[in-house]
Amino acid sequence: MNRRTQIKLKQLAILTLAWLIVGFMMAVYDHLVLHTGYSRGPTAEYSLAFSLATNMGSAFMGSMLGGTFLIFFVNVKYQDKSYGYTLIAVSVSFVVVILLIIAALGIITVPIRTGKPISDPASISALKTFLMDTSRAKNVLSWSIVVALTQLLLQINSKFGQGALGNIIRGKYNTPKEEKRIFMFLDLNSSTSIAEQLGDEKYHELLKDFFSDITNPILDNNGEIYQYVGDEVIVAWKYEDGIKNSQCVKCFFDIKVYLEKIKKKYIERYGLVPSFKAGLHYGKVVAGEVGLIKRDITYSGDVLNTTSRILTMCKEFNAEILTSADLLAVLGLPNNYAARQLGSIKLRGKEKEVLLSTLSV
Repeated sequence: MNRRTQIKLKQLAILTLAWLIVGFMMAVYDHLVLHTGYSRGPTAEYSLAFSLATNMGSAFMGSMLGGTFLIFFVNVKYQDKSYGYTLIAVSVSFVVVILLIIAALGIITVPIRTGKPISDPASISALKTFLMDTSRAKNVLSWSIVVALTQLLLQINSKFGQGALGNIIRGKYNTPKEEKRIFMFLDLNSSTSIAEQLGDEKYHELLKDFFSDITNPILDNNGEIYQYVGDEVIVAWKYEDGIKNSQCVKCFFDIKVYLEKIKKKYIERYGLVPSFKAGLHYGKVVAGEVGLIKRDITYSGDVLNTTSRILTMCKEFNAEILTSADLLAVLGLPNNYAARQLGSIKLRGKEKEVLLSTLSV
């Protein structure tokens, strides 16, 4: 199972748990309302247990049907659409889903309450009463709001980056923490000439396609997209994830392979196939939350400056990928990768020399 699927399954599990809690709270809220001094009280048929079962049952069914549709289809097919567009599309779609769930619940619960099969006239009459009850309209309205909020949170999570929203909510980085991270700075080649050739709008479309197409290879190799900076993307790995099976290096070559597979798309749209270069390094950084009206989690430390300098050396050495000897020493490259040392180089703005190597397959 690739990491993309793992992320989606984790999102579905969180969504299911959250919706079950919402279903529980709705049942408890209805119970409290029915027992206030302003209410005539529950009917003889009402029971809290039955209300909990139907509300949480509908929440579970909704998460299995609608939640799966939301995570595995909508947020994949319409990931390039605006937040507003997806919110409206999802809300309308889920009204239909909610109505289907209500109908299914009626078909399941009515025979239990009447003690007769659904085809019996008494059960059919009870089903009509169940479906026309005003509480059904309340459920449609309530769950439409829940679904809209869920989609909004999924979109915000995508905006912040995988796991970042949860870290901000938990306050994980309120106090800066030192972490060991691997970084890859990946930059589009000949970006200035390409921009002049295509024009600003077409060039932006190219960048959008390029960043979108490299996302899956990054996720599949346990990378996290830290930042987009112009035509450059910064990818980060937790130390253990990056060195495992040399995934930080494998990521670069997986991107190359994937772009080669889909090069026809780029030729048809832009008349060229984008190429890129990358620099890799690792070390300790300080991770912390910054900002007031716009919060973000940032990394700071010498390793970022060094990796950026390594990237700039790719052009000088006509190399696709350069990595520090420090990183190579802890990777233990498999036999399908070949490393060639370029010697100790004093990087611009650095006092200490860094031993660089280029990699190939």
